[in-house]
Amino acid sequence: MTELYDLRVTVDRIEGRSVCGMAVGDYFELVDSAHLRIPEGRHFCVYALQAVLPLLPAKQRALPSGDWLERDTLVCCPDPEERLIMRIDRIGTCRLNTEDVT
Repeated sequence: MTELYDLRVTVDRIEGRSVCGMAVGDYFELVDSAHLRIPEGRHFCVYALQAVLPLLPAKQRALPSGDWLERDTLVCCPDPEERLIMRIDRIGTCRLNTEDVT
């Protein structure tokens, strides 16, 4: 059995101009290890998503207290004109039978 954190990635602030149609407070959740949930009727920009995706597997796991990924929670969208900042929060845990996953 292994335990992973469920995550929420939220648009924390937009310091430029939003051209992707997202607003502060928009979010998606990563739950049950690999299930991506976006609220009905909303979207999440694919470019912002690609910026945060590489960090999510590490944020799903318990890390040593000195690890920078344990402390840092903010990620920037790659569009320099938007300066969209996202925050990764742990919102719960899920337990998985390691024999059931690859």
